Amino acid sequence: MVLQRLRPWSTCRTVFGSAETALWGLKSIKRSCLNFCTTICEDVTYKELKNLLKSKKIMLIDVREPWEIHESGKIPGSVNIPLDDVGEALQMNPKDFKEKYKEVKPSKSDSLVFSCLAGVRSKKAMVTAVSLGFNSAQHFAGGWKEWATYELSEKKQEN
Repeated sequence: MVLQRLRPWSTCRTVFGSAETALWGLKSIKRSCLNFCTTICEDVTYKELKNLLKSKKIMLIDVREPWEIHESGKIPGSVNIPLDDVGEALQMNPKDFKEKYKEVKPSKSDSLVFSCLAGVRSKKAMVTAVSLGFNSAQHFAGGWKEWATYELSEKKQEN
């Protein structure tokens, strides 16, 4: 009888032990994915972004809300796709994307750069894009604040 009572506990330990192992494995995979993204997906500097925009080899996606852009401005050549819409937008069919955003939908091999006000939302958007297979996604960590500061400084130097 004693063995019968112990047996359910050992079964429970086996099940819970397996669940704990599986959970640890999932956490480990999540850490690996985030480490992969932060290793591969580098930040773009102001000068790099300026050169990339001149070359027209990227799609710059501003993930701020439309009211923020109307209130403070935007980086020339950027397309506004609010952060909450990025995942859905990148999975749209090309016709719907063109209709909604007035731009050709990027392919998974295209270079994307995300921006926002100061780099927090753009990094989230970049992680979303990478998770959807857009492996050439980057973000401009300085965002609109850094862009506006450099642009103002450059205009003062020109005068």
